[in-house]
Amino acid sequence: MRAVILTAGEGTRMRPLTLTRPKTMLPVGGKPLLEYNVKALRDAGITDITMVVGYHKEAVEEHFKDGKSLGVNINYVTQKERLGTAHAIGQVANTIKKDDDAFIVTNGDIILGNSLIKSLINKYNESQAHSILVLTEVDDPSSFGVVELEDDCIKDIVEKPSPGEAPSNLINAGIYLFDENIFKAIVKTEKSERGEYEITDSLKIQIKQGEKVLGLVSHDKWIDVGRPWEFLELNEHFLELSESKIEGEVEEGVTIHGPLILKKGSIIRSGTYIMGPVYIGENCDVGPNTFLRKHTSIGNNVNVGNAVEIKNSIIMDGTNVNHLSYVGDSIIGADCNIAAGTNIANLRFDDGGVKVTVKGKRIDSGRRKMGVIFADGVKTGINSSFNPGVTVGLNSSVGSGAIIYRDIPDNKVVIHHQTQEMKDKK
Repeated sequence: MRAVILTAGEGTRMRPLTLTRPKTMLPVGGKPLLEYNVKALRDAGITDITMVVGYHKEAVEEHFKDGKSLGVNINYVTQKERLGTAHAIGQVANTIKKDDDAFIVTNGDIILGNSLIKSLINKYNESQAHSILVLTEVDDPSSFGVVELEDDCIKDIVEKPSPGEAPSNLINAGIYLFDENIFKAIVKTEKSERGEYEITDSLKIQIKQGEKVLGLVSHDKWIDVGRPWEFLELNEHFLELSESKIEGEVEEGVTIHGPLILKKGSIIRSGTYIMGPVYIGENCDVGPNTFLRKHTSIGNNVNVGNAVEIKNSIIMDGTNVNHLSYVGDSIIGADCNIAAGTNIANLRFDDGGVKVTVKGKRIDSGRRKMGVIFADGVKTGINSSFNPGVTVGLNSSVGSGAIIYRDIPDNKVVIHHQTQEMKDKK
């Protein structure tokens, strides 16, 4: 059986982090989110994988290549126009029809467990359904596609129902199994109100035609990964599943509690205190006297200087966090330079929920602690400070001593001016 992973979209709610890569290539627990799903499919026995790519497809193709290093065979199909999930799946019709078999489709930005994949295959073998949707239960289904279920047969799918009008609390989890009949339904699918060809509309066509469309309720952890703080939750999730593996050098005088993954070529210098789970990539230099707290994930070629404290954050490749700095509950992009004495606040003084800008709107993250989101190439000056929930755009710089309360767009320089008075001593 073949699997198809949909990874052509940008993930605009994750901007500015996605200006240089698709959302599925953002790192969590030391590797791109997409890699976890490839490994889950492989561990469930599926080794032939088609990735539908588009936005910054080079980032996906350069990382995975032909898939051999992960024990799978990967080929790529380009979706030139992002016209919805049905359109994306329709792009692989020629590949699938050659296989003459059912196939699994998954969105690239979700958590996928190999046991769930096996359950999906077993349900298909037992039922010979034309289509099967994985369903998950949520408290508030009003932002999702909600199914009306009778036994395990799906009778209807309602997109984003108004509060109180949802037929159930079971939503489409973004994982499917189809036979080739789905392509006939896709051909008949018309554009939705938002101008896209939706796979749920294709499924409605199958239901209307009397084809067998079933639901498989999953009780696995499910996170709607779309906004920056949800990536922090995902990072926590994967790090909690990790086990210690130390390939680099740990100097005498380092204290380690909990799991630590330290990749080759990296060094942790004396006096550093680590509360795992913590991930440190290849060729990093950490310390001396650095404090790394739980759920910190550091990419490759990162320098973390003397007396730095980092808590529950993602630091991407090639970034420097220089001495006497604090980074809390934040996502820091690649090739940033965090100057000495930079302070990133993660808690409002009134203890209120931290708001973050998502697609131009200030959204309550629901988190009491949330720091900043820095795009790639951000530079901060010495002793600069950032308030909770601030976003700094691609390649922007903040001068020394500045206190940042508002978001900064891409390619901007913020300079803090202060007046000084100089007098003769009496």
